[in-house]
Amino acid sequence: MITKSKRIGELPPYLFVEIDKKKAKAIASGISIIDLGIGDPDLPTPQIIIERLCQEVQNPANHRYPAYNGSKEFRKGISDWYKKRFNVSLDPETEVLAVIGSKEGLAHLVWALVDPCDYTLIPDPAYPVYRIQTILSGGKVFNMPLFPENDFLPDLRMIPADILDKAKILFVNYPNNPTSAIAPIDFLKEVIEFGKRHNIVICSDNAYVETTYDGYVAPSILQIPGALDIAVEFYSFSKPFNMTGWRIGAAVGNKNVISKLSIIKTNTDSSQFTAIQHAALAGFTIADEFLVQMNNIYKERRDILVGGLNSLGWLVKKPKGSLYVWAPVPKGYNSVSFSTMLLEKAGVIVTPGVAYGSNGKDFVRMSLTTPKEQIREFIERLSDLNLGL
Repeated sequence: MITKSKRIGELPPYLFVEIDKKKAKAIASGISIIDLGIGDPDLPTPQIIIERLCQEVQNPANHRYPAYNGSKEFRKGISDWYKKRFNVSLDPETEVLAVIGSKEGLAHLVWALVDPCDYTLIPDPAYPVYRIQTILSGGKVFNMPLFPENDFLPDLRMIPADILDKAKILFVNYPNNPTSAIAPIDFLKEVIEFGKRHNIVICSDNAYVETTYDGYVAPSILQIPGALDIAVEFYSFSKPFNMTGWRIGAAVGNKNVISKLSIIKTNTDSSQFTAIQHAALAGFTIADEFLVQMNNIYKERRDILVGGLNSLGWLVKKPKGSLYVWAPVPKGYNSVSFSTMLLEKAGVIVTPGVAYGSNGKDFVRMSLTTPKEQIREFIERLSDLNLGL
């Protein structure tokens, strides 16, 4: 009998695989599904990016192995964007690295820095990849609880000294998945000072930096003075340019950390197809106009969803960033029982908050990557349930 490795046995089922299974089962049974679960943009990739890909595919030079750290053109393009967008100067040779989507880069960062029994400091709730990869690497997780009363920011003072002595990475993610919280500059300054004081690498997962509303402009943590001494950041093309399937992003920041990440990657993968790297850069040429259009669409959906929830008795604030609404479940439910009830009785998929950590047990995440007509239908189905909020 072939047995699985001990490390795999310690993992929980991956969240979105389980959701896909439940969705397929519901569809097979004839249920009309509204999917507010996975944050996968429903709108197309900009045409200029597609056209650039078609051009790049015709170049035979791009059919060979990519440069391991990403093409010079891609790394220069990321460096130029960070200068324009954040006024952050990056050396494209040593402080920029192409990744096959930020998920891959985040996973390999853990393997580059964490040995067995080392700790990672992870928000709870948080994107599951941080926790899962720590477990796979043999490391240990210290959960930093995120509470509504603290605007879903971790209290760094609550981390014990003995944990700090063994900690290698502190993860931050703002605009946040799943809570949709944003972080003030003063908090990011505190995080950088904290990392320097305790010699802990700060990892900013900035996948939603371009997805913001109501005049809010999200920063890069690298804007903080001294951040390049201790921090790395992951920039993703997936959400701002509707490119989740393209798997392209960049790791930027401290050159020593980038070099360690590069060692893991060069021994594991061969970077992303060069044509995709070059095509992605075309997004920056239309970013000023395109991102406004995209965010206006998501803002309209957000307003319909939050307005509808609150009309039924919820108390949900309009998020200023991310693709999600983080909503408390009604009394008498937890996140699993409520999401299960919605699927079975209303044909609606939402993500149970506990899948992101124990502090998500009383919340569900609702995605804005669904047409506004379906969001209105969701509110109608909720109303028919008579939840008595």
